[in-house]
Amino acid sequence: MTDDGFEAATGDGPAPPPAAGAAERRVAEVRVAFEGMLQIRRLTNTAGGDPAAVPAAWERNRPVRAVALALEAAGLAPSAVDAEGRRVATGYRVGPGEGPGTVRVEWLGPPGSGAAQEEESALGECARVLGRLGWEALLYRGPRKRRFLEVEPPPGPP
Repeated sequence: MTDDGFEAATGDGPAPPPAAGAAERRVAEVRVAFEGMLQIRRLTNTAGGDPAAVPAAWERNRPVRAVALALEAAGLAPSAVDAEGRRVATGYRVGPGEGPGTVRVEWLGPPGSGAAQEEESALGECARVLGRLGWEALLYRGPRKRRFLEVEPPPGPP
């Protein structure tokens, strides 16, 4: 969330290292980053209502990072790739959407992983997580009948 080296998992990075304690450290890092994002919302969304329920300007300017952080903080698994770019883990993949300020969320996995059969329910869970945080997430069917979410902040100022 900040420029101190933390990056939310988008699903295009390497699988987490199996080192002892690595998973616990990552969970702690994600929790701190997510709490920081919620604090930014509370401090900057002053127009009324629940300030934590609407994406802040920071998120609107970095939607891929913000959506990836929200999904990772909710405990959803990101996909991962190896050094050659082959998919090695099943989970979400977050990338830029087709329009400005939009994000595309897919559910991907290695060949034969069953990701295509899981995608409707998994993307539904992603949409619920993002909806609770004020993002609008619509499910679409793309090429080869694969589903994906198109995610954007609600219209209007944060």
